[in-house]
Amino acid sequence: MDKIYELKNKILKVLDNNKALDIVSIDLDGKSSIADYMIVASGTSSRHIQALSEQVLEQFKKSGVINCKVEGAESLDWKLIDGIDVIVHIFNPEKRKFYELEKIWSELIPKEKIMI
Repeated sequence: MDKIYELKNKILKVLDNNKALDIVSIDLDGKSSIADYMIVASGTSSRHIQALSEQVLEQFKKSGVINCKVEGAESLDWKLIDGIDVIVHIFNPEKRKFYELEKIWSELIPKEKIMI
């Protein structure tokens, strides 16, 4: 099994075990070179979102991803954990609906747009 695929599955398990809502995994192959997978999930409160981001960051570190970055550290309703090959967005449900990342990244992007 591919190491990145295994890592993605570990992150999905951490989110599920910690009661994240509406967890979606998006394969970015052929869509972007920023990462191999994007995971989007929701938390129930600002504390839950913070706790989820800490658990995800810890799993990345346990898995040997040492250069992780966290964006939105001061935000109460959104966190991004950049695990190099796997990017994780954790939102409150209202912000998630507003940004619609699943819709943007799940659709096939025409090659003309990728090259611009």
